[in-house]
Amino acid sequence: MNFDVSMIAAMALKEKQIQQNYRPIIAVHKWFARRPGTLFRGLLLSEFSEEPLADTFFRANDFPGRIVADPFIGGGTPLIEANRVGCDVIGFDINPMATWIVREEIEHLDIEAYREAAGNLIAALESEVGPAYRTDCPLYGDRDVPVKYFLWVKVVDCEKCGRDVDLFPGYLLADDTRHPKNVLICSECGELNEVLNLGSPGKCDSCAAALIESGPAGRNRCACRHCGHDNSYPRPGSGPLRHRMFAIEYYNPRRKEAHSGRFFKKPSEKDLACAAAAAKRWQNLRPKFVPEQKIPSGDETDRLHRWGYSHYRELFNERQLVGLELSCRLIEKVSNERLRHALATNLSDLLRYQNMLCRYDTMALKSLDIFAVHGFPVGLIQCESNFLGIVNGSGASVGSGGWRNIVEKYAKAKRYCEAPFETRHQGGRKTLVPIKGEWIGERWNGGRPRSVTIRCASSTDVELEPQSLDAVFTDPPYLGNVQYGELMDFCYVWLRRLVGSEAEGFARATSISSHELTGNETQARGLIHFTDGLSAVYRAMAHALKPGAPLAFTFHHNRLEAYHAVGVAILDAGLVCSATLPCPAEMGGSIHIHGTGSSIIDSIFVCRNHGTVRRSQLFDTPAGLLDLVMADLDQLRAAGVKPTVGDTRCIVFGHLTRMGIWNLRGVWDTGAPTPARLARFAEAVAQYGDPRAVIDAVGHRTPLAQVQVAQPSPVYGQAPQDAVSFGPSPISVCRKPCCSTNVSLAARSPAIATAFPS
Repeated sequence: MNFDVSMIAAMALKEKQIQQNYRPIIAVHKWFARRPGTLFRGLLLSEFSEEPLADTFFRANDFPGRIVADPFIGGGTPLIEANRVGCDVIGFDINPMATWIVREEIEHLDIEAYREAAGNLIAALESEVGPAYRTDCPLYGDRDVPVKYFLWVKVVDCEKCGRDVDLFPGYLLADDTRHPKNVLICSECGELNEVLNLGSPGKCDSCAAALIESGPAGRNRCACRHCGHDNSYPRPGSGPLRHRMFAIEYYNPRRKEAHSGRFFKKPSEKDLACAAAAAKRWQNLRPKFVPEQKIPSGDETDRLHRWGYSHYRELFNERQLVGLELSCRLIEKVSNERLRHALATNLSDLLRYQNMLCRYDTMALKSLDIFAVHGFPVGLIQCESNFLGIVNGSGASVGSGGWRNIVEKYAKAKRYCEAPFETRHQGGRKTLVPIKGEWIGERWNGGRPRSVTIRCASSTDVELEPQSLDAVFTDPPYLGNVQYGELMDFCYVWLRRLVGSEAEGFARATSISSHELTGNETQARGLIHFTDGLSAVYRAMAHALKPGAPLAFTFHHNRLEAYHAVGVAILDAGLVCSATLPCPAEMGGSIHIHGTGSSIIDSIFVCRNHGTVRRSQLFDTPAGLLDLVMADLDQLRAAGVKPTVGDTRCIVFGHLTRMGIWNLRGVWDTGAPTPARLARFAEAVAQYGDPRAVIDAVGHRTPLAQVQVAQPSPVYGQAPQDAVSFGPSPISVCRKPCCSTNVSLAARSPAIATAFPS
């Protein structure tokens, strides 16, 4: 594999800053922690082409007859990149939302027909609910201008006097980053005031009360401004807290050019009456598609329970429920299944903006969707986006979170399937490079059909022919990171009402499965469960790999114990890790990891049943490990990465895992109990001493001389030559398309076979 660490790291780092610009296909639907497409493109080209990666990356490639599998498809990045370069692909995931999303990403779509259907849907919704998202401009007197965002504050009844208590954590609505002045809410009358200096904000222009920035709510306590009683919240026994609309950000297209900054207002009686009318309409509406499911117990969903939410529908206000129910009714009437599925996917993705857990970013002045962090954050200030979305005179979107925004992103994603591109950075210039001849899908304009098989099933429950796969590329769960099932259930319960039996896996009442490999305290899933599951999947994949073909996957974790599970799974599969390669995989500024000390660097484990490894990659002392880690960090720095302690830690753990596998490969007992296998692997890794010593040495916090152990771990299987062989004797493998082995799948879904012929 002629992988270029610095080249791919530089591209991946830039891609992760604005991933949707580099890989528009991810905008089909939200998924979590997607790895860079440039990384998997680099891995594929390095494996299947003998030319230097720099020569192949920015031109069209086609590898007919190659079969690539992904046992954990998630958001689909490895499969999409493999499909794009002409490979036949097979993917599995236990989560029905994952398989639905990846089908939508890959399956061919008539974009013009889709745009017409989406346009008809939005036009119908405009006549039904459009007036509910309009307001009057008090600054210029213009009537019926579009609302961007309604802002709501949670409210409790005072335990002493019974009056409403607004749970404001602070009174700053907008700071002066993207608006000429700071906007403060008056704590007495609720009027909005624009002030230059938050340090001395002055008095309210309306009631002359002193303006303050800090609010009364915090640490689940809030004093009543009427009687002073210290109230507690939340109150799960009383159900979800109420909300009160306190501000509106709107858009005035006629005045925008001459106006400085954004448009804010306190809701008028008309605005409040409009919200009340939506609530009354909901009460009179007999819903068919709004889910009735209870929110199940879980690590993330229990946070909702603590705030009194028991059913999914309680996460939406009445105006949102009306719009969503009517949208579903319109989508149901679309006769073309492919278009109906596309619009159903749009509605599912729309949900993350159309709910009452969205927050308002006071600096960026926009809505933060429910999954801006990988959980269910329950704030005290909620943001309701315009349901339809707004476009300006030139057709560009204004604000976020509406139907028009979602449709435009989806159309752009599917256009990318027909005309993919790469982004080349030279000096300070960025150039889009069309890759003519590549495309994504099972068919396109009469080109050579490609086999695409996507199954909602555990990778251990399907039958793959032995020695049938040319490669396995995947991004597995990372033990305790994202609770995919619990989070995606939020969308699944809606999508299931729309598509039902039309999709494999949607017979289940929930997308949550006890067989997921994420750690989960609620379901008592820990390291043993993760190890057993990963081992079973890797054994199944190794059985189907051609001799010498790679199983390559990304991984990072803050705990070395998680890497022990990885090492055990690889050894159980009869594979050897021939390389660990560092690559950026996260954006350092991501809300869910910012300030946590987490790494943005993955180790890519490249594993085979036989092959060679360079002697320079083998070490028997911590000092040798340090040399490899420093070399990796140098390559990352050359790519523009500024490695952190967390990044160094993950690189150290990756190399230790690789050497643990190497040293145990000839003496591994797959029949030992899982705790014993984990302990044996931990013992092998521990022979190199405390990894913190190497991490500290990288930061020059301890002298290099101290990074030694009394009895260095031996390196087995060394040979005089630079390339050290491992596994069985090398086997000559024909890579011609005519010699590729067909894949046999058990219990294949007829619906999938029709959509994606093999």
